[in-house]
Amino acid sequence: MEINELTPAERRVWRAFATGEAVDFAAGGDEDPAEGVRWGPERTLRATVLRALLLNGPEEPGEIAALKVDGARITGVLDLRYGTTDHAVRLSHCHFEEVPQLYGARLRQLNLSDSVLPGLSAATVRVEGVLRLTDCRFRGPVRLGGAHIAGALFLDRARFSAPEDGSEGALHLNHVSVGDDLWAPGLRADGEIRLNGAEIAGSVRLNDARLNRPGGAVLDGETLAVQGDLLMRRAHSDGWIGLRGARVAGRFDLSYARLANPGDTALRASSCGIGELWLRKGPPMEGALNLRRAQIEVLFLEPEILPAEVFLGDLVYTSLTPHVPAERRLPMLDRDGDGYVPHAYEQLSAAYRRVGDDHAARLVLLARQRRLRSTRAWYGRAWGYMQDATVGYGFHPLRAAGWLLSLLAVGSLAYALHHPHPLKASEAPHFNPVFYTLDLLLPVISFGQEDAFAPSGWYQYLAYALIITGWILATTVVTGVTRTVSRQ
Repeated sequence: MEINELTPAERRVWRAFATGEAVDFAAGGDEDPAEGVRWGPERTLRATVLRALLLNGPEEPGEIAALKVDGARITGVLDLRYGTTDHAVRLSHCHFEEVPQLYGARLRQLNLSDSVLPGLSAATVRVEGVLRLTDCRFRGPVRLGGAHIAGALFLDRARFSAPEDGSEGALHLNHVSVGDDLWAPGLRADGEIRLNGAEIAGSVRLNDARLNRPGGAVLDGETLAVQGDLLMRRAHSDGWIGLRGARVAGRFDLSYARLANPGDTALRASSCGIGELWLRKGPPMEGALNLRRAQIEVLFLEPEILPAEVFLGDLVYTSLTPHVPAERRLPMLDRDGDGYVPHAYEQLSAAYRRVGDDHAARLVLLARQRRLRSTRAWYGRAWGYMQDATVGYGFHPLRAAGWLLSLLAVGSLAYALHHPHPLKASEAPHFNPVFYTLDLLLPVISFGQEDAFAPSGWYQYLAYALIITGWILATTVVTGVTRTVSRQ
């Protein structure tokens, strides 16, 4: 392309390129690039001119060539597909009339900050430095699937919109590789963000983000791998967040976040491996929480955050914080959408035991037995109620002693007032109402009283009742003790 074929605005950019000088077409600091369609020829650049500069532009010895333009209207398609440029590219505060085509391109650095674009097609692009889309506004899909970015990816305060027909997502980052942070605080997305299989060497920062796709996926990060933290503090999500099989080495922080997807799952983090999961200081989640098969080192979970339905099957966590009474944690297990999940009770009990709160651990296991009782047939439930009332399923052994002493007092008083007659008066020992009652209550020990005397009338029925009660007490005590010992 010859310089005499260029417009005055394009000649300014062409001459500045060789030395890396910035060209600013902006008329004022408060300009809105969305109004760029009205900008005249004095600040309009053809995309074909920019392409020619990047692929074969002039250079000067001792200077570092670069394309640096602010406040321009760019017409036509900036087509760099499969192209390679060694020059930094900054097209900030610009208005693009067509979607830039960067598929398979190799760039040193790309900065489109504060620009307005109808979309971006840059799948498999390779950027040696950083890719900066700070404050950009996209009216259509941004495709970066399979991109390799050696530095950081900046999406802070960027706005993304999916097609109104919902045919595809707003931001495609599937299988992207980022060598540093994915920096996106304040991001806005009306449509799905796809992070399936992405690898982030640093942290993902989505604090203060607004994600909107009611009833659908707002962020799908299946098998996402983050070496640092995944931060979504104060994020606002209308739709479901899916992180099935993801790996977050650091902290997944949802403090002060509002997650809403009524009637469906709000957060699906099943089969995940997470260093720390923080669910705290926000309103109750609207929609189910799915943590099935997840492995979490530190689970920071405030009971007030939990939704009406959870899924905790095979969830494993090492530490549970904050430390609150078991009575505040147990409703979480009652809300499991899979019904009675024994493993969830064992995990909660183990968490209390690790911090030395044996009382809370026993309460959780007692609640487990009561929940199990509700799943049994009527005769199993009846036996369960008996164990609960007598010895608290083995967790309250002193309760059996209380029953025994009460029955002993009743029997002793009854038989003290009305002695049963001896079977053989000449051979019968001296009658003792206390030891006679103990003989009836204790099925193994014999004091020689029961076989020597025979009550009559209702006292005989009292004897039968004491014998039956004694067997029930003995059986429940043995069952409860066996359960407790085996658990140790």
